[in-house]
Amino acid sequence: MKSVATWLTVFLVGLTFIVRAHEGMWIPILLDIDNMQRNGLKLSAEDIFSVNQASLKDAIVHFGGGCTAEVISEKGLILTNHHCGYGAVQRLSSVENDYLKDGFWAMDHSGELPCAGLTASFVDRIEDVTDEVLEGITDETDIAERNLLIAMRSAQIASRSTDGPAYSAEVKPFFHGNQYILMVKKTFNDVRLVGTPPSSIGKFGGDTDNWVWPRHTGDFAMFRIYANADNEPADYAADNKPYTPAHSLPVSMKGVKEGDFTMVYGFPGVTEQYMMSTGVEYVTEVVNPIRIDMRENSLRVIDAAMASSDALRIQYAARQSRISNAWKKWIGQNMGLERFNALDKKRNFEEDFRSKAAGSGNDAYQAVLPMLHELHTEMRPYQLARDLFIEVVFYGPQIIDFSRKLDGLFTAIEEGAEPDVIESERQKAVRAAKRYFKDSDHNVEREVFEVVIERYIGAMDPELLPEKVKEIRTRYGGNVSAYADRIYTKSMLANEDALVKLLESGSPKKILKIKSDEAYLLGQSFFMGFNEQIRPQYDAMQAVLAEAMRIYVKAQMELFPDKTYWSDANSTLRVTYGKVEGCIPQDGLAYLPHTTIEGVMHKYKPGDVEFDLPERLVRLYEEKDFGPYATNGTLNVAFLASNHTTGGNSGSPVINANGELIGLNFDRSWESTMSDIMFNPDICRNISVDVRYILFVVDKFAGANWLIDEMKLVHN
Repeated sequence: MKSVATWLTVFLVGLTFIVRAHEGMWIPILLDIDNMQRNGLKLSAEDIFSVNQASLKDAIVHFGGGCTAEVISEKGLILTNHHCGYGAVQRLSSVENDYLKDGFWAMDHSGELPCAGLTASFVDRIEDVTDEVLEGITDETDIAERNLLIAMRSAQIASRSTDGPAYSAEVKPFFHGNQYILMVKKTFNDVRLVGTPPSSIGKFGGDTDNWVWPRHTGDFAMFRIYANADNEPADYAADNKPYTPAHSLPVSMKGVKEGDFTMVYGFPGVTEQYMMSTGVEYVTEVVNPIRIDMRENSLRVIDAAMASSDALRIQYAARQSRISNAWKKWIGQNMGLERFNALDKKRNFEEDFRSKAAGSGNDAYQAVLPMLHELHTEMRPYQLARDLFIEVVFYGPQIIDFSRKLDGLFTAIEEGAEPDVIESERQKAVRAAKRYFKDSDHNVEREVFEVVIERYIGAMDPELLPEKVKEIRTRYGGNVSAYADRIYTKSMLANEDALVKLLESGSPKKILKIKSDEAYLLGQSFFMGFNEQIRPQYDAMQAVLAEAMRIYVKAQMELFPDKTYWSDANSTLRVTYGKVEGCIPQDGLAYLPHTTIEGVMHKYKPGDVEFDLPERLVRLYEEKDFGPYATNGTLNVAFLASNHTTGGNSGSPVINANGELIGLNFDRSWESTMSDIMFNPDICRNISVDVRYILFVVDKFAGANWLIDEMKLVHN
C-alpha cells in the first residue's frame, strides 16, 4: 500500500500536464520543473530550491513575518516594498526627521538606522512529513483524537528539527490536512533601514490608485541584514557586520517585454480556493459589506485628522495604511466575485460533485457536502461575531486592545510575585502605554470609537455582544456618543499623563484601581465575551468543519482527476509563474502591460496629498535624465504579469527565466483581488515595479549610487 505522502505527490505530479502556467502557488519541493521550462524557464529545480547548494531560495526573505524581501547584494542588502517597511519607517520618523514624507538615504553603512523588532528570516529546509504525522490515522479516527495526535507529532518533529536559538520549525497542514510539511527557518534580528523614497514616490497615487491599473507607484524600500563576526544571527550591536548571503539575486538591466517568462518567489499569506458556495455568500453578502462600512467611516475620521497636521499624519500613517488596504481590497473582491458569477460557479461545481459522489460508492464523499452546508449555516453567527471582534479590537479604537496590555502587571501584583517580577511587568506596562499614546490621538480615537461601535452594535447578534456593549443600550439608551464621551473624558486609559504617572510611581495597590476603570472594563468585556461565548463555539464547529473540508478536498482529487490542484497559501514559501501580459478586464477596456514615467507626470498634481511629486523627480523628467535605466527614450515604471499572488507576496521578487531580478511585486489589479477565492486566468494580474525604475530612483534621484555598486547588474 502506498504511503499518504507518496500517493499525494504522485497524484499532483500526474496532474501537472494540464496546469496553466499562471495559476497556483507551488511548494518549492514539489515544482513541475518540466512545465516551467516549457513556459520559458532556463533554470533547473536545484537552481530554484536546494538544501545542498546555494539556490534562489537563499535570497528570499520573510520580512517582518508578513511580507517578502530579497537579497540583492553580497553585503546583505535587501529590497522590499515601501508599504512593507512603512511601519518601521514611521517608528523612526518625527516631525523633525520626517522620513515618511521626505524619504531617507544612508550614504554609507554608518548612516543606516537600526529597526528595533524588525526581523528577516530565510527558509533553511522544507521536508514532507505526511507519513510520520498521519501514521495510523484513518478516516475513521475520532476528530479529537486525530487532532491531538497530529498536534503532538507536529510538535515533536518541530522540536527535533532546530539547531540553535536562531532557528524555528513548524509543521504546516496543506490541502486542508491531507499533507503535512516541515518548514525550518533561520531568523536575523539586526535589520537596518538603508533607504526609502519619499511617500510622493513610494506611495504615489495613495488610496485612489491602490489595487488598480494603470499604476505608477515606486513602491520599494531598502534594508540591510547584519550578523555577528561569524555571519550568524545576533541582536543589534554596533560592531555587527553586513550579512554575507549564500545567494543574492543578479539584477537585470535588459528590461521586460510582453510574453517574457516571470516567476514570483515569496510567502503568500492566505487564499481560500476550496471555499464552499455558502462561504462565498457569507463573504460577499454578509461580512465584507459590514467591514467595508466600518473601515470607510473610520478612514473618514483618520484621513481628515491626518490632513490637518504633520504630527497627526505621522502618528496615523501606518495605521491608516493597514486599515485602507483591506478596505479597498474587499470592495474589489466583491466586485470581481459578483461580476464573474463566483457564487453560481461554486454552486454548479457542488452539483457536479454531488453527482460524482453519488456514483462513487463512498459514503463519506456522499455525506460531506450536506454536512459542510449545515456546518456553515450553524457557524455563521459565531463566525460573524469572531470576524467583527477582530475588526473592532485590532482595527477600531485602539483603547480596547491596549487595555489587555496591562494584564501581566495586574496578575503579577495579585498573585504576589517577587518584587523583581512585578517591576519587570511594570516596565512592560509603561512601555506599552507610551507606545499606545505615541500612535493615538485622543480626539481621533473618540470619533473612531463612535463610528465603529455604532456599526458593530447594528451588525451583531444582540445575544453575542460583550456585556459592556449591551450596557450602551440599557444604560445609555443606545447613545454611543454619550458612552464615548464617558470613556474619553473620564477613563485613565485615555489620559496619558495620569496613566503613565501612576504606572511609573504608583504603589501596587493604587495600580490595581485601574481594574475598575470603565475603558479597562470595556476591554475585558470584549475579551471575556470572545473567550467564553464566541471562541469555544466557533472552535468546536471549526474542528468538525476542518475534518469535513479534508474529506471534501480529498474527494475532489479522486473524483475530478483532470482538475488543477494546489494547496491554499498559508504564509509558507511558494513559487508562482506566468508571463508579462496585459488583459481585458471588461468590455471596451484593455490593460496594457507597461506604464512609464509619462504616466507619472500625467497624474502629477502639485500639492495634492496623493499625486504630488518631488521637485527633483520632475526636473529629472523634464531633462530626460534617466541614465542607463531608460528604454527607447522613456522610463518604464510598472508592469503586469499573470502570476498568482496574494497578501504576503508584497515585496516578492519578480524573476526572469535566467534567475535575475526584473521587478518587485507590490499589488494586484482591482479585479484580481477575487483570486484569493477564485482565480480567473483571463483577468487576474499582479502589479510590479520595474527594477530599472527602482535603480533610477536610487541612483539619479537619491544619489545613492554606492548601493548600485553593490549589486550585480546583468546587461545581456
